[in-house]
Amino acid sequence: MTPLRLPTRLELRLAARYLRGRGRLFGLSLNTVIAAAGVMIGVAALIVVLGVMNGLRDELRDRILVANPDLRILTYGQSLRMDPWRGALDSVLTEPGVVAAAPEVLTQSLARNGAGYMAVVNVVGMADTGSRSVTTLPAAIKEGDLSFRTTHDSVDGGIILGYRLANRMSAFPGDVIELIGYASAQVNRALGQVVPRFWRMEVTGVFETGMFQYDDGFGVLSMAMAQQLDGLGDAVSGIQIKVEDPWQAPAIGRRLEERLGYPYRALDWQTQNAQLFSALQLEKLGMGLIICIIMIVAAFNIVGTLTMVVADKTREIGILRAMGLTGSAIGRVFVIQGAIIGAVGTVLGMGLGLALAYLIDRSGLIRINPSVYFVDRLPVHVELIDVLIVAAVSLAVATVATIHPSRAAARLVPVEAIRHE
Repeated sequence: MTPLRLPTRLELRLAARYLRGRGRLFGLSLNTVIAAAGVMIGVAALIVVLGVMNGLRDELRDRILVANPDLRILTYGQSLRMDPWRGALDSVLTEPGVVAAAPEVLTQSLARNGAGYMAVVNVVGMADTGSRSVTTLPAAIKEGDLSFRTTHDSVDGGIILGYRLANRMSAFPGDVIELIGYASAQVNRALGQVVPRFWRMEVTGVFETGMFQYDDGFGVLSMAMAQQLDGLGDAVSGIQIKVEDPWQAPAIGRRLEERLGYPYRALDWQTQNAQLFSALQLEKLGMGLIICIIMIVAAFNIVGTLTMVVADKTREIGILRAMGLTGSAIGRVFVIQGAIIGAVGTVLGMGLGLALAYLIDRSGLIRINPSVYFVDRLPVHVELIDVLIVAAVSLAVATVATIHPSRAAARLVPVEAIRHE
C-alpha cells in the first residue's frame, strides 16, 4: 500500500503531465475528460434527486400545515366530541412551546348547488382568533374572510370553499348552496323516519392552499355554524394547536397527554401523515442508492483511464524508477491523478447540480398531477448537508478507484518496464 505523505513537486508535475494525452480536449486527454464528466454527471444527478425528495417532503409539510394544525387534542371514542373543552384549552395555552390554540369542529356533509349537483365536503369549523391564527389557512383565502358576512337574508350562514371544489360545483362568492346535515337530523313523527336538515349557505369566499386534497374537498364554516350543522351544541371536535417548532410537535403532544390525562389524546401532524413521509424517506434512500451506483460506474472510468496510462507509460515509469524514483512515489503520482479527476468532476457536478436544482425549482418547469402527488409542480430544495455528503462520497469513491492502478504502477520492475513494448 502506498504510504500517505504530501506529494513532492516532481510528483505533482508528473501527475499533471499524465493528465494530458495525445488526443487532447481542452488541453487534457480525452480519457481524462470522459472520466471527469462521468463523475460530474453522477454528482449532479445525486444532488438534483436528493433535492427533489427534500422538496417534496418540505412542500408537502408546508401544504399539510396550511389547513392542519401542528398538533390536535382529541378525545377517545368514535364521536370526536369534546364537551368540557374550555379548561383543556386554558391548560394547553400554558404549555411551553405552544404559540396559539383554538377549538375546532370537524365533520362531513353533502353539498348541493342550485342545479342539483352534489359533492362531499369536509367541513372545518374555525373560531376567529384574530391575528394569532393556529393555521395559515386565513392567508390562503383569495376572496372573502373569516367573518363569513352574507348578502342574502334567507341563508343560514356563510361558507368558504376550496377553489377546485367551487369550480367543480360552479359555486362562487354570492351563490347559495345547501348543506345536508345528517347529524342535526330530526325524526319526522308523521313519516316515522329520520329527515336530514338542509342548511342554506352562501359562498362568501374561496381559498387556495396549493394542495389538491384541501382545495378540492374542504369547506370552512364559523365554529358556531359548524356546531349546529354537526349537532354538537356547545361541544367541539378538538383543539387546534400551533407550536414554535413543528418538528417538536410529538414531544409537546406527549407532555400535554400527561398533563390533561384521560380521555384526552394528542395527534401531531407527523403521526397523522406518518405513512406518507415514511414513503418519501424510503424513496429518497432508494433513489440515492441508485445514483450512487452511477457514481461507482463513473469510478470505473477512472480505473480504466489510470490503467491505460500505466500501460501507455510503462517504459517511462521504468526509466523514472531506474533514475531513483521510488515505487511509492510512482504510486502517489497516479493517486494524485485520480484525485484531481475526482475533484474536478465533483466541483463541476456540484455546480451543475445546484444550477439545475435552482432552475427546476424557480421556473416550475416540471408539472405533475396534483391529484396523485398533492402538489402541482416538482419542487427542489437542496440542503447543505446533502451537498457535503455527496461531495465527500464522490471524492472517496474517486480516491478508492486509484488504489489498483497506483499499486500496479508502483510494482513495476525497472528493467522489465524499460523493455516493455
